[in-house]
Amino acid sequence: MIRCVIIDDEPLALEVSKSFIEKIPQLQLIGSFTDAIEGVEFIRKQKPDILFLDIQMPDVNGIQLLKSLDINPVTIFTTAYSKYAIDGFELNAADYLLKPFSFERFERAVQKASAIHEQRITQQKNKELADYFFVKSEYQQIKINVVDVRYMEGLDDYVKIHLKEGRPILTLMSLKNMLEKLSGLPFQRVHRSFIVPLHQVKAVRNKKIILLDGTTEIPIGASYAEEVSKWLKGDNA
Repeated sequence: MIRCVIIDDEPLALEVSKSFIEKIPQLQLIGSFTDAIEGVEFIRKQKPDILFLDIQMPDVNGIQLLKSLDINPVTIFTTAYSKYAIDGFELNAADYLLKPFSFERFERAVQKASAIHEQRITQQKNKELADYFFVKSEYQQIKINVVDVRYMEGLDDYVKIHLKEGRPILTLMSLKNMLEKLSGLPFQRVHRSFIVPLHQVKAVRNKKIILLDGTTEIPIGASYAEEVSKWLKGDNA
């Protein structure tokens, strides 16, 4: 469920937003406020995923309110004043709803906000996994630091992980499954038999990747050449 909060000093407008939220199964309304100050305190404690925020309110301007927060919920501005639209988008708001708005327009805004929310979750997961990963080898789970990997080699039903130091680690897994495990990390399959980490690439020459040691060469498969080119240019983040 996507947890959301409404702050709007107009009771009728707040009720409209509440009724719309109830129609969208993935949304969970955890708080609604006509008092902006109360709403801010609630947001700081509960850290909602999405914030529906009015702009023109008596106690505080919604834009100023958002700037004052030390957290960054995905925000959809709701207001009767179109003059604030530019300010809203400068704060990277997911959308800007001009009152009165229809359910269809509200739903489109929620779709945008939900996509941003999911993207943030994915980025956070990738960040948490960015330093290391685990593989099963010799009846135990072994932690492997990303920076220690030179390259990976597919050997029938196994993947051989070549490291900067020490002997390679052999794990029962296909290269395809290994690449799925490494999703979001700086690894690329460059050949049907090889996966390479970006930090080990020194150069590309004659359809081969030259690793940092200057002597190890990894072939680039014809069917992988386009994806490898995008990867090296940073075009497929």
